[in-house]
Amino acid sequence: MNRAAHERGSAVPEFVLVLVVLVPVIAAIVHLALVMHVRNTVTSAASDGARSGAARGATTEHAVARTQSLISSAIAARFASEVEARHVMREGVPMVQVQVRTSVPALGLAGPSTRVSATAHAILQDQR
Repeated sequence: MNRAAHERGSAVPEFVLVLVVLVPVIAAIVHLALVMHVRNTVTSAASDGARSGAARGATTEHAVARTQSLISSAIAARFASEVEARHVMREGVPMVQVQVRTSVPALGLAGPSTRVSATAHAILQDQR
């Protein structure tokens, strides 16, 4: 097919116009995937840390250390800086609560970040 004379050279501007829309969409999808990965990892680590801290003879320091260890080995230590564990009562049941708060920078590099938090509970084992 022959292009008309007035359409010659229009491929480059069309390509640029498509990229202007496509690149931010792809970047947003990559960022969303990264945030979801960090959120799922932090949630899993908090749950395991709470179970570790609820074991017979364990302390809340065990829960914090286990949670930080899991996060550091799975993604990066910078995501494990805000980990707290404490004893709580929920409906009369003694529990260990582990809370993790972290930020995921845009595309994992720098710039504005998305806050992620996870809270997990585990019933304290009998301390007799």
